[in-house]
Amino acid sequence: MALKIRLRQQGRTNRQTYRVVVADKRSPRDGKYLEMLGWYNPFQSADNISVNAERINFWLSQGAEISDQVITLLTKAAPDVVKDLQAKRQAKRLKMVVQRRSAKKTVKAAK
Repeated sequence: MALKIRLRQQGRTNRQTYRVVVADKRSPRDGKYLEMLGWYNPFQSADNISVNAERINFWLSQGAEISDQVITLLTKAAPDVVKDLQAKRQAKRLKMVVQRRSAKKTVKAAK
């Protein structure tokens, strides 16, 4: 099952609040979800974001993807989670570059 950490819209018309949830990629925006990880209320002036950083890290380790909107919220609420995520992505990119270079070298050596 492909998982995604994303926002789920709640509330009434013109007064929405959002939940940060883990859901199947294929489920609709306001459909079923596996776990609620936090909330965001854009109409509150102070303390309008709450997230459970520990559970977000757990779901990321399980292979869940994260939406751009949630990353933006996490930079405000839990910047350490975003730093860890960026470090992991950078390490993955470096690993892929090293693998490509070694593959090119083996192809050239075979010729």
